[in-house]
Formats: sequence, structure tokens, C-alpha cells
Amino acid sequence: MNTDTWLVVPLYNEGTVVGDVIRQARETFCKIVCVDDGSSDDSAEVAAAAGAVLVTHPVNLGQGAALQTGITYALGDPEAGYIVTFDSDGQHRTEDAERMVQRLRMEDLDVILGSRFLGSATDAGLLKRLVLRAAVMFERMTTHLKVTDTHNGLRAFSRAGAEAIQIRQNRMAHGSEFLQEISRNHLRYDEEPVHIIYTDYSRAKGQSLWNSVNILDELFLNR
Repeated sequence: MNTDTWLVVPLYNEGTVVGDVIRQARETFCKIVCVDDGSSDDSAEVAAAAGAVLVTHPVNLGQGAALQTGITYALGDPEAGYIVTFDSDGQHRTEDAERMVQRLRMEDLDVILGSRFLGSATDAGLLKRLVLRAAVMFERMTTHLKVTDTHNGLRAFSRAGAEAIQIRQNRMAHGSEFLQEISRNHLRYDEEPVHIIYTDYSRAKGQSLWNSVNILDELFLNR
């Protein structure tokens, strides 16, 4: 059991699945903080009943804001050595998160970024892969980071890495801001192949091509 690691889970209207996500994750990570970002369903109650610590935004501020709130909360634990950002809709696997934390324990790194495009573990459709590849090219030019996946929500940080990062982009462009912060603070980083589970539920919740296009729009509008 990882007692020195916090999972930070942004939460917005995922009441039908978040309980299973938290219960499964707690088999490996006993410290989980869910930041309920103004949900209108029973997400908060379900997450708390499953064993997560609950922090609440009274109104919806966006995933970037929820992640920053969760990271700040986790850093308030003096025993926290590692922090992992983890989705609430069942797309991420705890075995991938655990492997990323183990790398931070063993290697001289501040950040491990999950990548769908290392190895062969991706179920994304062709058009979505093309859009995400375009985002990768853009980020490589602007941050000079050699990354293969710029908007993967599965990330692991050492305490020092998490303390160095400040996310101010509330919406989907926060993924780009994580990379900017890694570059700006000269954090030591690497990527880890991870498997993203694309279910009918996650696709219906917005994990679509148009969501990827919106990411690109926010990237260009904010530069």
C-alpha cells in the first residue's frame, strides 16, 4: 500500500462510475482526494462513500482548477512524497500509476508523464490520434520538451515537482500548462507507456475528436 502517495482525482458529474474507480484505486493507493468541481449529480457523495477524501468547489471551475486544488491539498500532508493525477471516469489504470511512482522512487526524476503513444497501448481513433499528434508538434515547438502525448491526464510527480508547478488554466488547456511549468522550472521528466481505457461511457462524456479540437483551439488562443 502506497502510504506516501496521493491520488488527485478531479470530479465532475461522474456519479455512475466514480465509486468503482475509487474502490479499485484504494486497493493500491490508500490516500485519494477527489475534488468535486460543482457536480450536479451525486458524484461527491459516491466518492466519499467509496473512501476518498472530498474537497468541493461550490461552482464548476474546470478541470485545471480542480487539479490545482487537489495538488495543494495533497501537499498539505507532510508525509506526501508523490502525487498522481488520475481521472474519475475509469480511463486510467492503477497499475500504470503505481509503475510511474516506482520510477520516481528509483530514478532521478521530478515528473513522469503517461503516454498513449509509446509502445502499442492506445485505443484512440485515427482522427483523434492525428489531432493529438498536432498538439504534440505544437508543444514541442513551444516548450522544447520531447514528449509524445501532451494531454494525458495520468501524471506522477515527486513532492518537489508538484511544489514547483502552478496551474492557472482552468479548462482543457491545463494539460499544456503542465508542460510549460515543467519546462519553465527545468524539472527532470520522462514518459511512461500507459493504456487508456476508452469505453462507451468515457466517449459519451466528451472524450471525442471535438474535445481534442477544442484543446488545440485553447492552445492557440492562449499563446
